[in-house]
Amino acid sequence: MTHNDIKWQQHSTDAAQREALFGHKSAVIWFTGLSGSGKSTVANALEQALVAQGKHTYLLDGDNVRHGLCADLGFSAEDRTENLRRVGAVAGLMVDAGLLVLSAFISPYRNQREQVKSFIPAERFIEVHISTPLEICEQRDVKGLYKKARAGEISNFTGISDPYEAPEHADLVLDTSVTSLEDSVKQLLQLLTLKGIIS
Repeated sequence: MTHNDIKWQQHSTDAAQREALFGHKSAVIWFTGLSGSGKSTVANALEQALVAQGKHTYLLDGDNVRHGLCADLGFSAEDRTENLRRVGAVAGLMVDAGLLVLSAFISPYRNQREQVKSFIPAERFIEVHISTPLEICEQRDVKGLYKKARAGEISNFTGISDPYEAPEHADLVLDTSVTSLEDSVKQLLQLLTLKGIIS
């Protein structure tokens, strides 16, 4: 069997029916930024706000997917790209299922994020750049990773020994060193409403 023998299976229940059932459109809100920038914190707070409104959500977190879906991958450039490819494919399926998917990943390279976008209809992909400055992220150092990277114990660490390519056209830019969590969530809800994802 080859890939040519595999065909996309069309199902009787479509996205429009799921939207009518759930009362909102599906989409991926993709949070990108340095380690310690606040991606997971903001994504978690947004999910709580959406669930409080009765929305159907799922939060895909970088650490969590490495316990199962991507447990076989390391942290080389190739493995990190494959990690994001898998996450993008799963996020695309979740969008098809009618969910609001919140994805918190460093995803440092533009080409990686473009690959993720290829799995999701353009109007259903919302890119949020958590632009918290490196010095603030390093001060937080929640997991002690910056300290290890500075000591040479971790190679290819984004922001220290590896670059971070900021989005050029993010739908929203948030700096958690100057924007409160409450205001960040407010801006995100406004954006989702403006784009017609929620009402």
